[in-house]
Amino acid sequence: MNAIQTLTKDQLDTLLNEGEFPASVRLAAPKVVVIMTQDWCGQWADMAAYLPDFVDQAAIFTVEYNRLPDFERIMSFKEDVFKNRQVPYVRFYRDGKLVRHSNWLPRGSFSDMLGRA
Repeated sequence: MNAIQTLTKDQLDTLLNEGEFPASVRLAAPKVVVIMTQDWCGQWADMAAYLPDFVDQAAIFTVEYNRLPDFERIMSFKEDVFKNRQVPYVRFYRDGKLVRHSNWLPRGSFSDMLGRA
């Protein structure tokens, strides 16, 4: 697998219009992790530091949505559709299907959850 990828505008548009990440994200690898966050979050800085150690185990996509022009729309979607008001918000997919979701996880818990995804 490759480096951590940033979600594209097209991928985010699909999320907002269809209610789920596109197949290009969910099926990028057998295991996929998507993290929606804001750049100011200290817990995000903690996760961002350890995520590179997991790129051989899953495709990892991130978005710091407060830095985007569609910030309000993306945040509202995450809060209203995904029903999550905290950052970072983490979604785990296996073979294209959502299997778990969480908020910030310390390294060991992230590893355990990824292993069960």
